[in-house]
Amino acid sequence: MAKDTTTTDAMKGTVLVTGGARRLGKTIADALRACGWNVIAASRTSSDAAFAVDLAEPDGPARLFSAACAAAPDLCAVVNNAGIFSHDVKPPPDEEVRLRAVNVDAPRALTELLAAHGGGAVVNIVDCRALGAARADDTPYLRAKRELLAATRADALRLAGRVRVNAVAPGPVLPPETCHERAGATPLGRHPTPQEVADAVVFLLSAESTTGAVIPVDGGQSLISEP
Repeated sequence: MAKDTTTTDAMKGTVLVTGGARRLGKTIADALRACGWNVIAASRTSSDAAFAVDLAEPDGPARLFSAACAAAPDLCAVVNNAGIFSHDVKPPPDEEVRLRAVNVDAPRALTELLAAHGGGAVVNIVDCRALGAARADDTPYLRAKRELLAATRADALRLAGRVRVNAVAPGPVLPPETCHERAGATPLGRHPTPQEVADAVVFLLSAESTTGAVIPVDGGQSLISEP
């Protein structure tokens, strides 16, 4: 796989971006390329992705990581952006298992694989609503994002010295294609853009003294309670 052409003088290394072929993931991938990273984008179905892997499959994360390392041995970062959304409080059991596999298990597996490969940096994409207190009506999706948020902090401490693990918590940036969920109010009176989320990811990948941090990019929405 040829490295992407950039306007920078030197490449920063290779980063794997899951869900990196479309929507927010593509914006993140494009921003990283513009800053000098060689980007491997992965997606479950998109033909535009460098690799098409279903992260819900038990061996999906390992197969993806192995393929990425074969293409770019200098792989030193992972952005865990891929996710499955559900607004159902009680989705079918098989859907809930798949949701957790992609939203929690795959990011943690890829973090472990990066640590074993030689270390580097991980950025997990969570959700600004995961920053608030748990609620009785939380969906499995939101519970999974809370779990990933907790894992971000736990893994940052456990893997310190090998992998820096941080997170970005977007607010109402792009609504899921299968959902018409309302965006909600923000104290700043504006909703964040995909580029602003991507800028936070770029910062965390280069912030050598930062680990276990969570950057909300949500217009302040996580500061207020839902009505």
